[in-house]
Amino acid sequence: MALATLNERVKQDLSFLDFNRKSWVRPLHHPEGHVYDTVIIGGGQCGLGIAFGLMRERIFNILVLDENAEGREGPWVTYARMATLRTPKGLTPVDFGIPSLTFHAWWVAQYGAENWDALDKIPREDWMRYLRWYRNVLSLPVKNQVHLDLVEPLSEDLFRLHVSGAGASTDHLLARKVVLATGIQGGGTWYTPPVVTENLPHRLYAHTSENISFDRLKGKKIAVLGGGASAFDNADFALKEGAAEVHIFVRRKKLPRVNPIRQMEPSGLIEHFQRLTEAEKYAVMAHFFKLNQPPTNDMFRRASSHPGFHLHLHSPWLGVTEKGGLAAVTTPDQTFTFDFLIISTGLRTDPALRPELRLVEKHIARWGDRYRAPEEIANPILDAHPCLSPGFGYQSRDEAGKKQLHGLYAYNYSGMISCGLSASALSGMKYSLPAIVKDIAGQLFQDDKMTYLNRYFAYDEPEFTAEWSGVH
Repeated sequence: MALATLNERVKQDLSFLDFNRKSWVRPLHHPEGHVYDTVIIGGGQCGLGIAFGLMRERIFNILVLDENAEGREGPWVTYARMATLRTPKGLTPVDFGIPSLTFHAWWVAQYGAENWDALDKIPREDWMRYLRWYRNVLSLPVKNQVHLDLVEPLSEDLFRLHVSGAGASTDHLLARKVVLATGIQGGGTWYTPPVVTENLPHRLYAHTSENISFDRLKGKKIAVLGGGASAFDNADFALKEGAAEVHIFVRRKKLPRVNPIRQMEPSGLIEHFQRLTEAEKYAVMAHFFKLNQPPTNDMFRRASSHPGFHLHLHSPWLGVTEKGGLAAVTTPDQTFTFDFLIISTGLRTDPALRPELRLVEKHIARWGDRYRAPEEIANPILDAHPCLSPGFGYQSRDEAGKKQLHGLYAYNYSGMISCGLSASALSGMKYSLPAIVKDIAGQLFQDDKMTYLNRYFAYDEPEFTAEWSGVH
């Protein structure tokens, strides 16, 4: 009942803001059929937030596509295995300043204010439930089980999107603007070191991003490669699901202890990142990547409390081979054998790794094209990131690509170097969502500026209709 009351409050708040006024965008017609003003690829927190933001800007001719089944968008109930989100519970990433749309309001409506006060961090399943509610209460236009296969530029103001999947009613869609709100891996791909991929059959390992059948790992001996937060999430999850032993291997002598995000959140660095110079942006993110994100204290305690937990520091994997149906892992100290390996080595970002961008990626400017970092912090992983505009638009490295990339946005992890802790990071979305929404709206206006100006100058509808008779 309390949630129904909150739903009514949301509708009332939106009515007070004059939500759902008539769109101002001139429709674009095409012989192939309907043209969307914006198509957003990805129906997780980023895609939903952009959709609502555009609707607040009176841009309603939009569509959100997600390749997953409804309710399974994003990582929260698929490959994310942490018990709780790592961010502070009070962050407000997707509400656009409307109190009734916050997670805080949603939680209190169901469990009460005292329960909120007692809550430490947000359970990840509850965050997913909140996002489902957010989508439904705002009636956001999302189509599930539709996969983007290819972005094909047709002109400076139009893309043909080739799609497939059980939810696709056609093999292509037309859009003036396209946003890749595709999460952490959306700017590249997950990374598994060659020492694993070149020496083991896939049945003996999986990246943390994959769907891992933990049921078949009950009673088994497992190794996890990596020392970041995700490694401990997966170790704890595996041990809770019945694994006999989990060994975490970290190449560093000590676990990372400093989480730079905790300094960035209250310092103003996230919201004012765009005021930094190129050199300052690069230096900030080089430092961020160097520190890595440590496990939370509560997650470390949970994982290490299991009898089968083992931690190996200063233990890089020098070799991996299959031995009698098991995975043999050699470190500087000894060789271990395991039933299964879980790889927590993050991702690599590069537009060349995205098949849907294969027609345009050669034109996309990378940081390595625009900025030469000092030798002491230069990093080819950072250099491969796309050089985005402040509004998350791809920029061209050559004249030929400018028209092809106009209207194509990357609101995903690939924007880290250009736009800071923004897309796919809850700490930054409060500031970055309005930025991309304003940029899309501004482009739509600029593209048709002369039409709007001509309408203005031709407008002659009388507003004042009273007549003066000259008699008092």
